[in-house]
Amino acid sequence: MPITIYPFEQQEPGGFNGGEILENRPIVMSHNPSHLLPYSNLFYWAHAWSDNGSTIGEHPHKGFEIMTFILKGTIEHYDTKNRKWIPLSTGDAQIIRAGSGISHSEKINAGSHVFQIWFDPDVRKTMSAPASYNDYPSKDFPVASINGFEVKTYVGSGAPVEMEAPDIKVMEISFGKGSHKLGLNKNKINSAYLIEGELKINDKQMKANDFALIKDEEEFSFESDREGKIFLIESPAKLQYKTYAEF
Repeated sequence: MPITIYPFEQQEPGGFNGGEILENRPIVMSHNPSHLLPYSNLFYWAHAWSDNGSTIGEHPHKGFEIMTFILKGTIEHYDTKNRKWIPLSTGDAQIIRAGSGISHSEKINAGSHVFQIWFDPDVRKTMSAPASYNDYPSKDFPVASINGFEVKTYVGSGAPVEMEAPDIKVMEISFGKGSHKLGLNKNKINSAYLIEGELKINDKQMKANDFALIKDEEEFSFESDREGKIFLIESPAKLQYKTYAEF
């Protein structure tokens, strides 16, 4: 299986406010070849958390799309489009289409964990578009039982999120004990973050907070002796435009 695992310990660490907010980043804009660099229309993925709560001050973005997924706890978000603090809680998600420019600030409250993932929608076009923002409560996302998995769809069929970045699917997949086969689109790149649990993939182990890059496969087969969750993003193997990372 052409799968590459990037253990938590090999991902890029980060932080804000003297360590009040901590991060591990499986995908990062970096000149360090030991880290997983941008691919497809994914160019940044951070898992951030705070034990005691802290705020990332207002800062600008332009051109790309920023999605935040609340894994645990609560956050508050402010941006120059809405000009108010908006609370989000476990299972909620938000998208910022940064367009011609937007600034935002984030409060990660005590005990909370989030993913923030950046997508490249073809910045040559979006840099001149007006910025926009949407937030979505957890109840808006469809949940289905598929081949023994419980699948929550954030982006894709039946989900409310509209993205400018093409051919993206985002799912949170819960599984139980036993042997599993997760169907994949072999013509896409599949990016998997293990939120909870532990997997055995042939002779490889994948632990919580490990990241896997899967290419050219119709299924992801694994065994687990406990319940767990995988956060999975399907993205294009080839793009019809030059990416932000290639400029």
